[in-house]
Amino acid sequence: MRRLLILFTFHFSLLTPVFSQVFSSQPVPDSVFQRMQGRSWPEGCTVSRSDLRYLRLSHFDAGKKEHVGEMVCNKAIANDLLEIFRELYRQQYPIQRIRLIDDYEAQDELSMRDNNTSCFCYRKVSGTTKLSKHATGMAVDINTLYNPYVRTGKDGRRIVEPATAVNYVDRRKSFPYKIVKGDLLHRLFLQHGFRWGGSWRTMKDWQHFEK
Repeated sequence: MRRLLILFTFHFSLLTPVFSQVFSSQPVPDSVFQRMQGRSWPEGCTVSRSDLRYLRLSHFDAGKKEHVGEMVCNKAIANDLLEIFRELYRQQYPIQRIRLIDDYEAQDELSMRDNNTSCFCYRKVSGTTKLSKHATGMAVDINTLYNPYVRTGKDGRRIVEPATAVNYVDRRKSFPYKIVKGDLLHRLFLQHGFRWGGSWRTMKDWQHFEK
C-alpha cells in the first residue's frame, strides 16, 4: 500500500506543474551588457553601468500563464520594482511580457507594438531633444500597446505611440491589459513614489511610471 501511495504521489507530481517565482536584482552581468551595446546603451551613453541593475521578474499574462521576464533599471528603484512586481504576481495582475528593449534593437515603437514592458533605454523624450527618464532607468513602461502615449503635435494632429494603438486611446472602452486609475498597479506605483503619465494634462502616457 505504501509503495502504491509513493508511486501515485510521484506520478501526480509529474503531471502537476510546480512554479518557482523569481524576483532577483544584481549588477548588470557581462552577457546582458553585451546585448545592450549599440542598443539601449548607445555610443555616448553617460549613465554608469554600476548605476544600473538587472532584474528577473515573475509575472502572469491575461491568460494566467506564468512567465519570468527581465528588466534593466536604475539601482535607486530596483527594490521598489521588486516589491511592486512581487505583489502584482501574488495577485496575478496581467502583464503580457517583460523583455529588454534590446530584443527590439532599442526601437521603442517595436517594443510598444509587442505590448512589452521595459525600463532602461538611453534615449530622448519623443518629439523633443530632452533625455527621457528611461535614459537613467528611472521610468517603466507597462503593457505598452494597450496603454499608449498620446499628444497633439504643433500642427494640431494627434500623435499616438505606438501607431497601432489607436483603438486603445478611448479609455471608456473595455479591453485587456488596460491600466486604470486606482487599479492595483496604479496604487502600488504611487505608493512607492512614482508619478503616472496617465495623469498628465498636456499629454497622456498611460503606460508610463517615473520617479
